[in-house]
Amino acid sequence: MLLYSADLDRTLTAVTSAGGRVVNGPYEFPGGRRFHFQDPSGNELGVWSEA
Repeated sequence: MLLYSADLDRTLTAVTSAGGRVVNGPYEFPGGRRFHFQDPSGNELGVWSEA
């Protein structure tokens, strides 16, 4: 699942503060930036932003 964020850096901080573990990124891709993380249950999710 891929989620949208208006502020990727703020979302990254919130994810890690809540126990998520970043597994890839943040990185640039055509159209914005994104990162992937695992939640405390082990589910992998992605977050992207236009800037």
